[in-house]
Amino acid sequence: MIRRSNEKKVEYIDNHLQGEGRLTIRNLLNGPEEMYGKGRVFTHSTLEPGASIGFHIHENEAETYYIYSGEGEFNDNGVIKTVSAGDVTFTGVGEGHGLKNSGREPLEFIALILYK
Repeated sequence: MIRRSNEKKVEYIDNHLQGEGRLTIRNLLNGPEEMYGKGRVFTHSTLEPGASIGFHIHENEAETYYIYSGEGEFNDNGVIKTVSAGDVTFTGVGEGHGLKNSGREPLEFIALILYK
């Protein structure tokens, strides 16, 4: 299967998980049905400068971010870490995280959520 960029479902979410600003989500796979029931998210997402995803905890699933471009602040269970292009984050089952674009350019990242 090849999915062209103009065939991807795009979503715009304001104040995602009590964050600030707008999150743009481009679904690379459309949920569990395209992930053989092993996960629920595989997206190319963008946070504009100042926008964020609020801190949240993952139950029975884990999330990985691959930072594609830009820079931000990653909240890793309450510890703030700077992330930039090429960095990978991992939030395991029962752990929490959040992400804020602290730069001047859009922060683009790939998000993958897999079930435990």
